[in-house]
Amino acid sequence: MSYEYSTIKIAIADDHSIFRDGFKLLLRNQPLLELVGEAEHGKELLDVAAVQQPDVVILDIKMPVMDGIECCKQIKKKFPDMKVIALSMFNDDNLIVDMLEAGAKGYLLKNTNKQELLEAAKAVYDGGTYYCNATSTKLTKMIAESKFNPYRNHPVKRFTSRETDIIILICEQLTNKEIAGKLGLSIRTIESHREKIQEKVGARNSIGVAIYAVKHGIFEM
Repeated sequence: MSYEYSTIKIAIADDHSIFRDGFKLLLRNQPLLELVGEAEHGKELLDVAAVQQPDVVILDIKMPVMDGIECCKQIKKKFPDMKVIALSMFNDDNLIVDMLEAGAKGYLLKNTNKQELLEAAKAVYDGGTYYCNATSTKLTKMIAESKFNPYRNHPVKRFTSRETDIIILICEQLTNKEIAGKLGLSIRTIESHREKIQEKVGARNSIGVAIYAVKHGIFEM
């Protein structure tokens, strides 16, 4: 489905009204995203989702009455086509993994910006995944080793030996400049390879590439 012709309908659940207000500001003047509902907790969000039928639901993990993990499970049962993005704080690593295993297609930190929110919404709306750009090495490892596997039903991709070398160096957290120096290539060539790798695995950033690499035995963290 093309983003050019579709507005992505968003609903959000968070028990702090100040955050929901901030979220509305992120969506202001954003033609591709439309906020169609909000809720203070998961139970209320399920009622909103039944009426508004959003494309993407953004759930705070920690909420009263019904938390994000249980709400995510209920959404997957009742609205299987609805996509979920988890909202978290920096120290919620275990809960983020639980949320992904419950059916969320990605996560954002609460200090996200307008561009990252748009990227995340596009990615999950299109059937992909999105991992916050600020993901730590520890959390990347936890996600990679968890039951969550967004690539389970994807055909296995073939990589050239050069692409494999670059994937390994991406997993080792080298920058494009560092990879270029190590392989004796130009930065532009590395950028081109990285774009092709991300397109092949359906990843939006280095974290997605690293998780794919671990899940498929290309790299061991």
